[in-house]
Amino acid sequence: MKILVLHSDIGDNAPPEELDTLIAADAVAEVLSRRGHKTSQAPFRQAELEELLARTAPDIVFNLVEGVDGQGRLAPLAPQMLADLGMRFTGVSARAMAVTNDKPLTKSMLREAGLATPGWAVPPNWAGLDGGQWIVKSALEDASLGLDDGCVVAGPQVLARAAACAAKFGGGWFAERYVEGREFNIAVLDGRVLPMAEMRFEQWPAGKPRIVGYDAKWEEDSSGWRGTVRAFGVERNEPELAAKLKSACEQVWKLFALSGFARVDFRVGEDGVPLILEINTNPCISPDAGFAAAAQEAGMDYGTLIEAIVSAGPP
Repeated sequence: MKILVLHSDIGDNAPPEELDTLIAADAVAEVLSRRGHKTSQAPFRQAELEELLARTAPDIVFNLVEGVDGQGRLAPLAPQMLADLGMRFTGVSARAMAVTNDKPLTKSMLREAGLATPGWAVPPNWAGLDGGQWIVKSALEDASLGLDDGCVVAGPQVLARAAACAAKFGGGWFAERYVEGREFNIAVLDGRVLPMAEMRFEQWPAGKPRIVGYDAKWEEDSSGWRGTVRAFGVERNEPELAAKLKSACEQVWKLFALSGFARVDFRVGEDGVPLILEINTNPCISPDAGFAAAAQEAGMDYGTLIEAIVSAGPP
């Protein structure tokens, strides 16, 4: 096949979460070429997309566009334009991406469908906010933007924290009930739940929030990076919990009309109930990332995983 690997347009001095998109694009293009496909790579630029497709004439576009102009909330522009131009592409539809990118909207839909998710409060009235512990999050951006050691605050501090984050990063911010417990990041490939990964917090500094924050994902010399350890085996060791997690992932897949590949993040408190935190419809698929690790645990090498994403086809 002729495959165009389309990625975010990364500028000079881009932060590591954006540079990671280029690492993934290079890896995907390389492995597809080794498997006999004719591949090309290009950044997504709205004004040039139609000409790019005419010039490269791909059979399918491997969509790795995670943001436009550095804004994750604009990522759905790529699948929408591809669909409008009649082009086949990997991953989810623009609608599914736009809905799941909106965390408060996602949580509302989960709650309405009877799926468990931590409580939340949004501006301007912040209904439901109390004096407990809350984690202040970007409403529309991903990559753990703003999730540092100060993001977990008591209720009275939420508004100040949200205002500070808006001033620093822009965009809208909301508060989600902080759940002290275990974290699971679960990869789903074409509707199939892959071996489930728990992110364990080992040798964790006292007083540091137990979250997979920005440092844990992107700062290799940080305590967060060193202390978050991926572990598999919940299916074997805790089959009842695994069954709950798997069922929730399958319901999420149907509820949001997902396709291709996605990741569902959970928190499990002392009561053993899996609470859905977020749904990432364009998770990192670099060879060293969690999705590839889950595929490997399932017996799939990296090339087989990428080929499977291509074979899953368009939304």
